[in-house]
This record gives sequence, C-alpha cells and structure tokens, in this order.
Amino acid sequence: MPAPKPEQHISLDHAVEPDAARLASASDTFRMLSDPTRLHILWLLSQGPADVTALTAASSASRTAVSQHLAKLRFSGMVDTRKEGRNVIYSLPDGHLARLVREGLNLADHKVTGEPPHA
Repeated sequence: MPAPKPEQHISLDHAVEPDAARLASASDTFRMLSDPTRLHILWLLSQGPADVTALTAASSASRTAVSQHLAKLRFSGMVDTRKEGRNVIYSLPDGHLARLVREGLNLADHKVTGEPPHA
C-alpha cells in the first residue's frame, strides 16, 4: 500500500479483522491503561507534553510513583521523551492513544453520572 500523500487524510479507522498479534497488542495496551495513576498520567499527556514535575503537581501521586509509571509507559512505547535542558519532556506518540484514553474516560463519565449512552 503506498504511503499517503501529505494532502490526504490518514484513516482513523483501521477496519481489519483482529488477528492474534493485534489482539495481544491491544490487550497489552488495555493492561497498561488499567492502572488509575497511569491512566491519569496518559490523560494529562493527552492535553499536551509535560515533565515529571508538572505531572506530579497535576496528579495525586508522588514524584516517585509518577516516575515509575512513566518508566513503564516509556518501556511499553506508550510515551515518547525528549530532553529540554535538564528536563525530560513526556508526550504521547500518536493520536490513537490520546483518543482511546479520552473515550475511556468519556465512557466512565457516562457510567458515573448516569448520562444515557449515545452513538
């Protein structure tokens, strides 16, 4: 399949029957999302890049816990890093993960508030 031209939009829907590799990869992703602190960190990063200090201030977790979760997320490929001076800046590698995190929390909002589901 040829690479899309810059003016073409890349599909957000990959309508492929899931094989064993895709199911395993998705399960690994959901496993990483199953921890409330990691999910909160990913939600914060879906708002924009941040360093450990900003993520610690915005979450209820300790700096040590945030650092440990970021290490797991980095190892799993769920966050990217770049250096800015002495700081390491964390970000999400693509929009799929940001959308997944936001949709999971939107679903949770419906369940917590009792708002009826919608299509």
